[in-house]
Amino acid sequence: MSCVSCKMCESADKRLESFVASKDVETAFHRTEDQKIKCGFGLQGVCCRLCANGPCRITPKSPRGICGADADTIVARNFLRAVASGAACYLHVVENTARNLKKLGENKGIIKGEKTIDELAEILGVKANDRHEKCIKVAQKVLDDLYKARDEKMELVEKIAYAPRVNKWKEIGIMPGGAKSEVFDAIVKSSTNLNSDPVDMLINCLNLGISTGLYGLTLTNLLNDVILGEPVIRTAPVGFRVIDKDYINIMITGHQHSTFAHFQDRLKDEDVVKLAKEAGAKGFKLVGCTCVGQDLQLRGEHYQEVFAGHAGNNFTSEAVLSTGAIDMIASEFNCTIPGIEPIADKYKVKMVCLDDVAKKVNAEYVPFDRENIESISEKLINEALISYKSRRGEVEIDIPSDHGHDVSLTGVSEKNLKAFLGDSWKPLINLIAEGKIKGIAAVVGCSNMTAKGHDVFTVELTKELIKRDIIVLSAGCSTGGLENVGLMSPGAEELAGENLKEVCKSLGIPPVLNFGPCLAIGRLEIVATEIAKELGIDIPQLPLILSAPQWLEEQALADGAFGLALGLPLHLALPPFITGGKLVTQVLTEGLKDITGGHVIVDSEVVSSADTLEKIIIDRREKLGLKDVECYA
Repeated sequence: MSCVSCKMCESADKRLESFVASKDVETAFHRTEDQKIKCGFGLQGVCCRLCANGPCRITPKSPRGICGADADTIVARNFLRAVASGAACYLHVVENTARNLKKLGENKGIIKGEKTIDELAEILGVKANDRHEKCIKVAQKVLDDLYKARDEKMELVEKIAYAPRVNKWKEIGIMPGGAKSEVFDAIVKSSTNLNSDPVDMLINCLNLGISTGLYGLTLTNLLNDVILGEPVIRTAPVGFRVIDKDYINIMITGHQHSTFAHFQDRLKDEDVVKLAKEAGAKGFKLVGCTCVGQDLQLRGEHYQEVFAGHAGNNFTSEAVLSTGAIDMIASEFNCTIPGIEPIADKYKVKMVCLDDVAKKVNAEYVPFDRENIESISEKLINEALISYKSRRGEVEIDIPSDHGHDVSLTGVSEKNLKAFLGDSWKPLINLIAEGKIKGIAAVVGCSNMTAKGHDVFTVELTKELIKRDIIVLSAGCSTGGLENVGLMSPGAEELAGENLKEVCKSLGIPPVLNFGPCLAIGRLEIVATEIAKELGIDIPQLPLILSAPQWLEEQALADGAFGLALGLPLHLALPPFITGGKLVTQVLTEGLKDITGGHVIVDSEVVSSADTLEKIIIDRREKLGLKDVECYA
């Protein structure tokens, strides 16, 4: 039996859609239809369930909750709690990554990003006798900042952020104290009968956004580069075609790539490959899924022997399991959706979790003990072998080899893109000044099922932007959707406007550049900072826009708060749950322009969204005195 006749959510990836429809499994594509009726109070953010007098719902007839809180207070309180939760998730990642780097230094392990640790030590003012000591001291500086009290400002912000932005943040009083303390107090502030000032709570969100962006995003990337190796621009296959049934396949999910560092290196060792061959396989392969798969893809040059490739984003993971070719799932953080659990059971797939924050109900929890990392890797290898031997021959394997693309450009970073351009941003600046490239769009963030369907808005908006000669830089689950439909493969340049097409052909690049996981939004911040510094202007003056069209979760809201703190216009296809608060909505969509320079744009239509974003770019070009360009609209 298949679900061909079932009602399903649409996907921009039609081959994925048809594959899901052919399987007798329930996925997010089916559940989307069952959840189409939404709670109107929840959508507007005007439901409060913080105390036993509630839940209270704000309506025209009942404009205040029992305690007296009005719509704006309730909306702002809910929004602050969501941003704080998102920031906490990213801070969890950078904390673990810093601890992993410190342990690497203490154990005198292999430093794969020697240049990066030297640069980080210089930026952060670390003096050390050797690189291992640098690892220890750099990691400790990050941890010390995270653990400061709220009234102690984090020291590294001024060292890694763009000076004009730091001055602006100081001016408006949003320089963050100890990041974990800031999250803690944001939860306190948004509790029952405490803060009732919506503007104060929104400003607090910007504070959390800075911690999220500079630590959870930017520093996590750089610490990972030290541990795992710096990204290398290359071409690689993407989609389900990367899965090879002749290997023991391990699907990894999450965000904490450094958690797998020892394990993925161990899989390359001759004795481990021998174990796989004795079991009847050619070896072990890691199949990328969710953001940690994008991170692996980013550094795939260093792991070609064991990294099969990136199969897809979070809402593709259920279909990946449905191929029957995955023998084990190793997870360590979010985007590991609960929907994979019954499918893993159906296909007899072993699930192992390395971080209890992401513990799944049917997964074996293996605590990530840095003192016994070798034994953890051996445990994972043994479990994968047992699973392979017990399930192969018991389940049907059906890999759609026509899904995805054989050649997709990946591995782009702030460093190697600059190196590609001649170790200078001037060639890119010149192309923008000449109007060959109208501007830059960062299309980032999650995949969701409700903004026109799975990856639909992201793909359609990206096509609309490149058609208008706006180059797109992508980071996040959105990237998985874009690459699987070919927008990072040869031929994609034909979808671009004539000027951008010419640039792409001359440089041999697609019009959409793959920076990797959502963490790589921090890399895009570095690109923006360095271009602004080259021009001697502040970030809000750049012909650069930010779109997270299919944002999904609280982490995305924390990302967005960082973008707003940077002064960028932020487009969303779906509004956050704030529309029930008129003041809150006004501050985010208009008032912030006079505070940080950024603002939120909510538009659920692709063409009108592209019109608005293009007009912002042209307006900024004009203010910089750049060559006139025509507006596509």
